[in-house]
Amino acid sequence: MQASVRRLRGRHVPARLLLSLIAVLLLLPIAVTLLYAFFSPEEIRAYMGTRNRYTADSFMALRLIPETVSLMQFYRVLITDREILRYFINSVLYTAGILAGQLLALPALAYGLSCFRFRGRDALAFGIVLLMVLPFQVTMVPSVLTLRALNLLNTPWAIVLPMLSAPFFAFLLRQYMLGIPAEIIEAAQIDSAGPLKCFLRIVIPMSRPVLGTMAALSFAESWNLVEQPLTYLTSRSDLYPLSVAFGQLTRNMSGIEFAGAALFILPSLFVYLFFQEDIMEGIRVADLR
Repeated sequence: MQASVRRLRGRHVPARLLLSLIAVLLLLPIAVTLLYAFFSPEEIRAYMGTRNRYTADSFMALRLIPETVSLMQFYRVLITDREILRYFINSVLYTAGILAGQLLALPALAYGLSCFRFRGRDALAFGIVLLMVLPFQVTMVPSVLTLRALNLLNTPWAIVLPMLSAPFFAFLLRQYMLGIPAEIIEAAQIDSAGPLKCFLRIVIPMSRPVLGTMAALSFAESWNLVEQPLTYLTSRSDLYPLSVAFGQLTRNMSGIEFAGAALFILPSLFVYLFFQEDIMEGIRVADLR
């Protein structure tokens, strides 16, 4: 028995080495960003000033140890530089509004499309799948025309409202809820539980893993918005989220860019760590179904 286990583990060694190498390559930019965040602004400016001064035989050196560990750049990002702080607050408000709206609307939509039978249900479900495969460039013009007709262009609502539909998350929730045994809901209905009570007391608790997956993925998508702000906020650059404004702020190297990038990465990292078990459970259940 032990010999067979050792042979099985030995077969997995090449796959583990390959996956470890891929993980290192994917995490390397994040690790370098977090490392350079502790370089002093003066050292970063001097180091980045060496760009474009190398020949084909000599590349830019990779520095891994700062001459002086500094926290001044974080103070400048969080306290002194109010421009970055304003964009950061915009990102927080957009992400919070989108998450709150999706968590209120999408589970109810998925519940209606999975647990109720009515004329046109399958057509609506197919429409969600169709919207899910369409890129933003296809739906951009109708969205702009709709927002203009509602007089919502160049307002924060132009960012939040279009994101509430999120067809992928509606599809994900519906597919999960279709797997909930009908006998459980029928038993609750026999005990005089209405549709709302079944939704709040049975469907939502049983859908916790996929809701956690949706929240984590939606946070990452909302936190990194680029195309939507550039399209819907053409004359209100002060309403840009940090994901858009950060590229403009880094044109003039001030030495605090890596600290700002590290602070921008941390919320997504914390959200992933918080919902890690739900994400893995949601992927496992979706794979089984």
